[in-house]
Amino acid sequence: MRKLSVAHIDARLFPILDSVTDPEVPVLTILDLGIVRYAGFMDNGLLKIVITPTYSGCPAMDVIQFEINAALEAAGFHNATIETILSPAWTTDWMTDEGKNKLRKYGIAPPAEMTSDPSFMSGKAKVIACPLCGSNHTEMISLFGSTACKSLYKCNDCKEPFDYFKCH
Repeated sequence: MRKLSVAHIDARLFPILDSVTDPEVPVLTILDLGIVRYAGFMDNGLLKIVITPTYSGCPAMDVIQFEINAALEAAGFHNATIETILSPAWTTDWMTDEGKNKLRKYGIAPPAEMTSDPSFMSGKAKVIACPLCGSNHTEMISLFGSTACKSLYKCNDCKEPFDYFKCH
């Protein structure tokens, strides 16, 4: 079984939840992202899933909740409660290593560091490796990319643009 961030997930639910993908980055599952904080059965026997959005206003959360419910229903788990919590806030530290590798293979540079960004304090530019050719000779084109969680970069060696999954 893959290493997840600090979360409780009942083993019976793991393969079901691991089949639900992020609608904005479909190569990632919700477990890759680390947005599932709890998935298990309450003392009264009811199934409860707790998720944290990557951003508090993430437009994909309604779709993700719908997809979680559909996957659970298809597996025979009916009437699950899905709760969204905002605290503690999601961090890219909760992403799995497998998820970061999936991003790279998909052509999106994964978060380059932990949530603290030393470039802010030092004034040094962040070095983001191109997920296509591996070059560190890259530059940010726009702080905002195709979704709120990504920035747009370009590689100065292979000349290709790419998204960078922002660290937060």
